[in-house]
Amino acid sequence: MNKFIVVDNPKNWAFLDENTLVISSQEYLTNPHYSNLKKARIFNLCRNYSYQSKGYYVSLLAEARGHLPIPTVKNLVDLKAPKLVRIVSEEFDDLIQQSLKGIKSREFVLSVYFGQNVAAKYKELSATFHKHFQIPFLHIKFSYSKRWKIQSIRAISILEIPEDHIESAKQFALQYFSKKRYDTPKLSKAIYDLAILVQPNDPAPPSNNKAIKKFIEIAEKHNFYVEVIGPKDLSRLSAFDALLIRQSTEVHNEAYTFSRKAQQENIAIVDYPDAILKCCNKVFMAEALENAGIPAPKTIIVHQDNIMEALAEVKLPCVLKAPDSTFSFGVKKAKTEEEYLALVKQMLQESDLIIAQEFCPSDYDWRIGILDGQPLYACRYYMAKGHWQIYNWSAEKKDDQDGNADTMAIEEVPKIIIDTALDTAKIMGQGLFGIDIKEVNGKPLVIEINDNPNIDAGVEDRYYGDVVYARIIEALLKRLEDK
Repeated sequence: MNKFIVVDNPKNWAFLDENTLVISSQEYLTNPHYSNLKKARIFNLCRNYSYQSKGYYVSLLAEARGHLPIPTVKNLVDLKAPKLVRIVSEEFDDLIQQSLKGIKSREFVLSVYFGQNVAAKYKELSATFHKHFQIPFLHIKFSYSKRWKIQSIRAISILEIPEDHIESAKQFALQYFSKKRYDTPKLSKAIYDLAILVQPNDPAPPSNNKAIKKFIEIAEKHNFYVEVIGPKDLSRLSAFDALLIRQSTEVHNEAYTFSRKAQQENIAIVDYPDAILKCCNKVFMAEALENAGIPAPKTIIVHQDNIMEALAEVKLPCVLKAPDSTFSFGVKKAKTEEEYLALVKQMLQESDLIIAQEFCPSDYDWRIGILDGQPLYACRYYMAKGHWQIYNWSAEKKDDQDGNADTMAIEEVPKIIIDTALDTAKIMGQGLFGIDIKEVNGKPLVIEINDNPNIDAGVEDRYYGDVVYARIIEALLKRLEDK
């Protein structure tokens, strides 16, 4: 097979063996001789690989002509994608930490010339980056904060190589082009791109870090390329095939916007914008449960004109809920009429309607996870220490902010609890929901329906393990296949 080295200015590469075929990018792109060649390996050493540059077109036309370019167009495009920094950081993390552990400064730039570095101790790290990207000259910038992380990866030209490195770089080039075989990275098995929406510093995240890592692991096994994105990445959503929301959901925060845009662009979602709209509003939920005949604590919608009538109905003590309360935020307990009136007055300043609900004390609440109409997991959430709710955000100790939980086989849960959860989920249709149920005198009372329910490693997955994550990923796959 013929080998051609394609460069911007062949004069800069005069040091190569005289038998090595060096041609200009202009020559390769425009001379019909090269377009008619049947077999050729093209080494693209152009200065600029940006989109629609000559360097870009050398690799692009090489592939169109049936030639074997190094780097490929995919290599060039991936190098510009921010997702690569995260992928490579994670994939090569152990090697990065081991290779850079002796460095005292907080920043380090690794220069890779044809898979080598002027310092032998970085040989393995340099070879790994070259094999992955196939770019002849690379600068990888690292920064240190508790551990080394990649800040940026970029291609450089021969003209950017420092004077004290140039002789080494030339020797590496000679060694490289004398080889008979060239390593190429394994092709990704990924069929679909999955975005997992996570909000940094979320006060009550629906999944802990271990669970997010588990979602990534399971999704990759199902041939997804996975990227964790944040609230500022809305403009990038269109690049993905599927969206898994794992940040707190509210009508006025980013989660709803992401879900709505995903629906508009026919991106597979967990969960749908309708679910967020409905589950985030306790007024809707109260009406929907009553209309569906679902057993629930006595619930009254309170407004300025029925404050005392509502109190007479639900009696004291009672629970007052803001329409958009989540994770026990905006949920208050009134023990006396004075407390009730003060809380109602305060809450009606924020919303024209609020919820007053009969207080039903219990040691725990059932949480039945429902995915697309089928049970996913079953938990019992116990009340926070010395508190009447699962969450006690005012607790002095962080460990006292929430209660314990146990998880069990769905078959071990009383049938009436499971049946009630399934009937309740039907109100919302397809999606991932957590149905909260109190068991009072052997009878179920539905407290609320949660969209985007908790999936925390060590809690909701404690009984079924990876199956919980796999079923959610498989639900996204099914949505994609149904399209």
